[in-house]
Amino acid sequence: MTAPEFHIPAPHVPVLLREVVEALAVTPGERHVDATFGAGGYTRALLSSGAIVFAFDRDPDAIAGGRAMEAAADGALILIPATFSALDAELEARGAVPVDGVTMDIGVSSMQLDQAERGFSFQSDGPLDMRMSQEGETAADFVNTADEAAIADVLYNYGEEPRARRVARAIVAARPITRTGELAHVVRRALGYKPHDKKDPATRTFQAIRIYLNRELEELAEGLAAAERVLKPGGRLAVVTFHSLEDRMVKRFLRERSGSLPGRSRHLPELMVNAKPSFENVGRAVRADDAEIARNPRARSATLRTALRTDAAAWSSEGAL
Repeated sequence: MTAPEFHIPAPHVPVLLREVVEALAVTPGERHVDATFGAGGYTRALLSSGAIVFAFDRDPDAIAGGRAMEAAADGALILIPATFSALDAELEARGAVPVDGVTMDIGVSSMQLDQAERGFSFQSDGPLDMRMSQEGETAADFVNTADEAAIADVLYNYGEEPRARRVARAIVAARPITRTGELAHVVRRALGYKPHDKKDPATRTFQAIRIYLNRELEELAEGLAAAERVLKPGGRLAVVTFHSLEDRMVKRFLRERSGSLPGRSRHLPELMVNAKPSFENVGRAVRADDAEIARNPRARSATLRTALRTDAAAWSSEGAL
């Protein structure tokens, strides 16, 4: 059977594409999950390898943008407008469990960053939004209504901002803040900024608020556990992360589930301490080479971790991470 070719143009090339495809080792007819569809880069590669793909995205713009690819795939692509934490329930409802592979590209997409009206980036001024699903509390709602201590906690816990209290105090004093440019200016003024500085000090604040609003770390924890439940024995998991908070969670999950967490923490529930490893052959972290970074600077911070599902039962989700 010859796999179909898909020539629909991609606005963004996904990071570590070759390495992800190699790790997933797709054979024609397999069922694979692209848990973060975005612009469809990984999905396109999976389809070209002959897979049937169930692609998830909570962003309605991403789903709408993928409809042409879905139609061209002639039944081989099923787009699912949902968070990847729900992938097990959504797949079970479609009779699509178990699957042969799950891939995740964690965090904000290039499309979202590039659209000023979505409010994810301070590179171009836009409304202070940051909602991946385009529903619920906006970033403007948060910075204009949360108290100073709550803002400081978010900046410290999700952005690893060492001067979180100073930034939070400046944000409260500058209210109301409704534009990305306004928030970036407030943070830069609070922390000090020179145009030639290597990293804009507003980066950590924008990251923190985005992660908090979209429950990104909670989604990641729930999504990893869901992937564990749907993968068949021998199924492959590939996860690409872009910052240390995400990567530490993925690393710990795979070490824990493969039985290689040093000392097997006494704080884990007994059921989990005695559970058989649900993953094996956990690969070393893979990072982009110089050539890819030159083509795509976003790849500089990317880390890929992979593993194979064993035939052991999925672990209890209680206290998973």
